[in-house]
Amino acid sequence: MAPTTPTEPTSPAKRSAAATVARDAARLVRLSEQLHAHPETGWEEHRSSRWVAETLEEAGFAVTPAYLGLETAFLATYGSGPFRLGLCAEYDALPGLGHACGHNLISAITVGAARALAPLADATGLTIEVYGTPAEEGGGGKIELLERGAFAGLDLAMMAHPAPVDVAEAEPFAVSHSHVEYRGKAAHAAAYPEQGVNAADAFTIAQVAVGLLRQQLPPSVRVHGVMTNGGEAPNAIPARTEGRWYVRAESLAQLAETEERVWRCFEAGALATGATLTVTPESKPYAEFRTFAPALASYRRNAEELGRVFDDHSPARRMNRASTDMGNVSQVVNAIHPYVGINSGSALNHQPEFAAHCVGGDAEEALLDAATALAWTALDVVEETTAP
Repeated sequence: MAPTTPTEPTSPAKRSAAATVARDAARLVRLSEQLHAHPETGWEEHRSSRWVAETLEEAGFAVTPAYLGLETAFLATYGSGPFRLGLCAEYDALPGLGHACGHNLISAITVGAARALAPLADATGLTIEVYGTPAEEGGGGKIELLERGAFAGLDLAMMAHPAPVDVAEAEPFAVSHSHVEYRGKAAHAAAYPEQGVNAADAFTIAQVAVGLLRQQLPPSVRVHGVMTNGGEAPNAIPARTEGRWYVRAESLAQLAETEERVWRCFEAGALATGATLTVTPESKPYAEFRTFAPALASYRRNAEELGRVFDDHSPARRMNRASTDMGNVSQVVNAIHPYVGINSGSALNHQPEFAAHCVGGDAEEALLDAATALAWTALDVVEETTAP
């Protein structure tokens, strides 16, 4: 679908916010490119978190590093108004894929929106709180922050995520992330195979059982994983195998029911081979998303005013089903998590081709549009909240 022609906002505050984003454009693009060129995975985002925080300090934000004891988290605040706005920055990359989910853009979008709102904070009654949230890709950084007291009392929490096309509403699966390990007994595979307990066979049985289980699972469920250690040598019975497995469902309630069935498949592998099974959660489960409808309607309207187009029939819009720990935030405070399209064509999130699209002209346009749309949305919600 062709983009629409942007319209000039009538609100002086919105014009000011848009002007600030435009003025900051080079700085925001530089931050995005810097993060993209130096990807860091979850809990290791030392440079990334510092670079994002520095761009906020430049605009007068007070920054608390290592926020709530998490080394690569931060909190940056500006203003002292009664309406507390939370903006979330993600900056972790994917192992082996770099920024193939565009978290470099998320950070720049969030910084852009925050810097656009800062000059308006006193006049509009805003307190702006930017949360640097590590380890979204499976580590549950926002959940760790939540459990330590972050986000409490916010009036609205927001962020925008890159996708192939624009999608307004997040409808992510709830998800659990688990480390799976089988322990068996090594033996020479030719001379003494009967002396071994084959941990790789245990994993094979589990994977076959999961594959058969899928026929009886509802369409709203996903089960998938990888083996990260399949043994040491072909002539030795594997004594230890490991993997990482995700289970996804429509809700935390459905997730709990599904996990029970999935782990029985892994128990079958242990039972059949005699290996010992250990399942260790890698993070707390990610929740489904509860959208704050008034803010979402405002975001969609503002994005369309900027010329963004929402194609509700494109297959590429399914990125809005991807799990996120922002879902847990949405369970306790009003929140939205829209997706901004970077015109990546057939390149989809979590592909190396998508990472290549997360810098350059279309990505930069999406960055500036999303930063402006988030800022405008905050102004709309504040105005609606404080109107007599």
